[in-house]
Amino acid sequence: MSYDLMVFDPKAPPADRAGFEAWYRQQTEWTEDHGYGDPNNTTPELRAWFLDMIKDFPAMNGPYASRDYDNARVSDYCIGRSVIYVAFAWSQGEPAYEATFERARKHRVGFYNVSGAKGEVWVPKGESEYVCIHAGA
Repeated sequence: MSYDLMVFDPKAPPADRAGFEAWYRQQTEWTEDHGYGDPNNTTPELRAWFLDMIKDFPAMNGPYASRDYDNARVSDYCIGRSVIYVAFAWSQGEPAYEATFERARKHRVGFYNVSGAKGEVWVPKGESEYVCIHAGA
Protein backbone atom coordinates (compact mmCIF):
# COMPACT_ATOMS: atom_id res chain seq x y z
CA MET A 1 0.00 0.00 0.00
CA SER A 2 1.34 3.44 -0.87
CA TYR A 3 0.65 7.05 0.00
CA ASP A 4 -0.16 8.72 -3.33
CA LEU A 5 0.07 12.37 -4.32
CA MET A 6 0.03 14.11 -7.67
CA VAL A 7 1.26 17.42 -9.02
CA PHE A 8 0.07 18.79 -12.33
CA ASP A 9 0.16 21.62 -14.83
CA PRO A 10 -2.57 23.89 -13.42
CA LYS A 11 -3.66 24.88 -16.94
CA ALA A 12 -4.36 21.28 -17.97
CA PRO A 13 -7.47 20.06 -16.08
CA PRO A 14 -11.00 21.46 -15.99
CA ALA A 15 -11.60 23.66 -12.92
CA ASP A 16 -14.78 21.91 -11.68
CA ARG A 17 -14.62 18.76 -9.52
CA ALA A 18 -16.40 16.41 -11.94
CA GLY A 19 -14.26 17.57 -14.86
CA PHE A 20 -11.10 17.29 -12.77
CA GLU A 21 -11.93 13.74 -11.70
CA ALA A 22 -12.61 12.67 -15.31
CA TRP A 23 -9.34 14.28 -16.41
CA TYR A 24 -7.48 12.57 -13.54
CA ARG A 25 -8.87 9.15 -14.51
CA GLN A 26 -7.79 9.73 -18.13
CA GLN A 27 -4.29 10.81 -17.07
CA THR A 28 -3.78 7.76 -14.87
CA GLU A 29 -4.57 5.36 -17.69
CA TRP A 30 -0.97 6.07 -18.76
CA THR A 31 -1.63 5.99 -22.51
CA GLU A 32 0.85 8.65 -23.64
CA ASP A 33 3.38 7.53 -26.27
CA HIS A 34 6.50 7.69 -24.05
CA GLY A 35 7.99 6.04 -20.99
CA TYR A 36 6.89 7.45 -17.65
CA GLY A 37 10.24 7.70 -15.87
CA ASP A 38 11.86 10.62 -17.70
CA PRO A 39 11.25 14.18 -16.48
CA ASN A 40 12.16 15.52 -19.93
CA ASN A 41 8.66 14.45 -21.03
CA THR A 42 6.89 16.99 -18.84
CA THR A 43 6.58 20.76 -18.42
CA PRO A 44 9.53 22.88 -17.21
CA GLU A 45 7.68 23.64 -13.95
CA LEU A 46 6.93 19.98 -13.24
CA ARG A 47 10.49 19.02 -14.16
CA ALA A 48 11.83 21.62 -11.69
CA TRP A 49 9.46 20.26 -9.03
CA PHE A 50 10.71 16.71 -9.69
CA LEU A 51 14.39 17.66 -9.53
CA ASP A 52 13.72 19.46 -6.25
CA MET A 53 11.74 16.53 -4.78
CA ILE A 54 14.27 13.81 -5.53
CA LYS A 55 16.74 15.52 -3.19
CA ASP A 56 14.62 14.26 -0.27
CA PHE A 57 12.55 11.52 -1.91
CA PRO A 58 14.80 9.79 -4.47
CA ALA A 59 13.31 8.22 -7.58
CA MET A 60 12.81 4.47 -7.78
CA ASN A 61 13.03 4.34 -11.60
CA GLY A 62 14.16 6.32 -14.61
CA PRO A 63 17.36 8.24 -15.34
CA TYR A 64 17.55 9.58 -11.76
CA ALA A 65 16.92 6.22 -10.05
CA SER A 66 18.49 5.72 -6.65
CA ARG A 67 20.60 2.69 -5.89
CA ASP A 68 19.86 3.02 -2.18
CA TYR A 69 17.43 0.11 -2.08
CA ASP A 70 16.99 0.22 1.71
CA ASN A 71 15.96 3.89 1.82
CA ALA A 72 12.27 4.16 2.82
CA ARG A 73 12.12 7.55 1.09
CA VAL A 74 12.76 6.10 -2.38
CA SER A 75 9.51 6.78 -4.25
CA ASP A 76 7.85 5.74 -7.49
CA TYR A 77 7.39 8.75 -9.81
CA CYS A 78 5.18 8.34 -12.86
CA ILE A 79 5.81 11.31 -15.15
CA GLY A 80 3.32 12.32 -17.82
CA ARG A 81 3.19 15.39 -20.04
CA SER A 82 1.05 17.35 -17.58
CA VAL A 83 1.18 15.29 -14.36
CA ILE A 84 3.60 13.63 -11.99
CA TYR A 85 2.01 10.93 -9.84
CA VAL A 86 4.07 9.73 -6.88
CA ALA A 87 3.65 6.61 -4.78
CA PHE A 88 5.46 7.08 -1.46
CA ALA A 89 5.95 4.48 1.27
CA TRP A 90 2.98 4.74 3.64
CA SER A 91 5.41 5.35 6.52
CA GLN A 92 6.55 8.51 4.70
CA GLY A 93 3.05 9.96 4.27
CA GLU A 94 3.35 13.03 6.48
CA PRO A 95 6.80 14.21 5.36
CA ALA A 96 5.92 13.35 1.73
CA TYR A 97 2.73 15.43 1.92
CA GLU A 98 4.60 18.39 3.43
CA ALA A 99 7.44 18.26 0.89
CA THR A 100 5.12 17.76 -2.09
CA PHE A 101 2.80 20.58 -1.07
CA GLU A 102 5.62 23.01 -0.21
CA ARG A 103 7.40 22.40 -3.50
CA ALA A 104 4.17 22.55 -5.51
CA ARG A 105 3.67 26.07 -4.13
CA LYS A 106 7.29 26.94 -4.82
CA HIS A 107 7.22 25.74 -8.44
CA ARG A 108 3.68 27.02 -9.09
CA VAL A 109 2.17 23.66 -10.05
CA GLY A 110 -1.13 22.11 -9.01
CA PHE A 111 -1.37 19.63 -6.14
CA TYR A 112 -3.85 16.77 -5.71
CA ASN A 113 -4.04 14.86 -2.43
CA VAL A 114 -4.90 11.51 -3.99
CA SER A 115 -4.68 9.58 -0.70
CA GLY A 116 -6.48 12.22 1.35
CA ALA A 117 -10.03 11.57 2.54
CA LYS A 118 -11.27 14.72 0.76
CA GLY A 119 -8.89 14.65 -2.22
CA GLU A 120 -8.11 18.36 -2.04
CA VAL A 121 -6.98 20.09 -5.23
CA TRP A 122 -4.75 23.17 -4.92
CA VAL A 123 -3.58 25.55 -7.65
CA PRO A 124 -1.55 28.74 -7.86
CA LYS A 125 -3.57 31.92 -8.15
CA GLY A 126 -2.13 35.28 -9.06
CA GLU A 127 1.50 36.02 -8.28
CA SER A 128 1.81 34.39 -4.88
CA GLU A 129 -1.45 32.82 -3.70
CA TYR A 130 -2.07 29.08 -3.59
CA VAL A 131 -5.71 28.07 -3.13
CA CYS A 132 -7.79 24.95 -2.65
CA ILE A 133 -10.26 24.98 -5.54
CA HIS A 134 -12.24 21.93 -4.45
CA ALA A 135 -12.34 18.84 -2.30
CA GLY A 136 -14.58 15.81 -2.40
CA ALA A 137 -17.09 14.94 0.30
